[in-house]
Amino acid sequence: MIYLDYQATTPLAPEAREAMIRHLDGPDGTTFGNPHSSHKLGRQAAAAVEAARERVAALLPPGGTVIFTSGATEALNGVLRTVACDVHTFATEHSAVLDCRYPVGQEGYDFDILPVSREGLADIDALKGVVDDDSHLVAAMAVNNEIGTRHDLNAIAAVAHKHDAALLVDAVQAFGRIDLTRCPADMIAISAHKIHGPKGIGALWLRDRGSVETFQYGGGQEAGLRSGTLSPALCAGFGAAAALAAERMQEDAAHVDALWARARELFADWTLNGSETARWRGNLNIRKDGLDVGRLMSEVRQVMFSAGSACASGSGRPSHVLKAIGLGDAEAKSSIRLGFGRYTTMEQLEEAAKLINNAASQQM
Repeated sequence: MIYLDYQATTPLAPEAREAMIRHLDGPDGTTFGNPHSSHKLGRQAAAAVEAARERVAALLPPGGTVIFTSGATEALNGVLRTVACDVHTFATEHSAVLDCRYPVGQEGYDFDILPVSREGLADIDALKGVVDDDSHLVAAMAVNNEIGTRHDLNAIAAVAHKHDAALLVDAVQAFGRIDLTRCPADMIAISAHKIHGPKGIGALWLRDRGSVETFQYGGGQEAGLRSGTLSPALCAGFGAAAALAAERMQEDAAHVDALWARARELFADWTLNGSETARWRGNLNIRKDGLDVGRLMSEVRQVMFSAGSACASGSGRPSHVLKAIGLGDAEAKSSIRLGFGRYTTMEQLEEAAKLINNAASQQM
């Protein structure tokens, strides 16, 4: 099996697995307790949670608050469904943002979905045309999950902050891969499983703790914003993955750049979707006119790749991201997404390209 679907999820790092196992021990263990209990076992578990929080926070802007969540979807929903205000966002955002237009609209607020360029980049002029002193929130991705393009967050933040609006950044595909310590966001949503950590945990970073209302009620955990018992094992795995990402960020980026350069050679006769330059290079979204992607995936089952977002798989609809950059239905449906990263070898990439290209050529 060759795994080329890094945008959907990433392989668990051995270091993260080891960190988790230490917190899954039974009665003879020392850190399996409830981190919200006041006895010794609870305090030990709480210490592990806080150590993980510090490791995650180290990859984000200095200061602020890290709130653990079940993932980025909960973090994004937690902001968009509780901050009573008008929202401005872009047509290529994740459905965790775009689908919040319904609850926001039901509360009587505007939810503007703005265009992007054919390269998938935010239309800053369109944003300037709608943000005013009555605006309160702008939501934008750091790296797109389907086509890998990178919005100019500094330009977006400048427009938002000029009118005292907050910037919410979906950094799921950027966290641990790109330096976010100078990100101009006011709120950042992230997930552990996109950086070789465990599934089921993410975080919401807040520059100002008071900028978001409580979005999950109960015992008042996580600064009173998100109640619920935390898993020391998941937190520890997240923290270990974050620490490893910080240590390896330059090495991982160089490896991805080398894979990207080779992939562009191997798929030279395919058309790239999204910007060639303003992008994360671990995402290669390409198309070949007339290609039956369903048939291709069926014929190349030993290679794990995607026809788009895993969150929308099975819908039968063309990708909203590819439609937003101007592709027709046929073009969108003839596109594939290859995602690679830390554990992808050059040999795997070359073998996958051979198999995909051979199968595609049989259709032409």
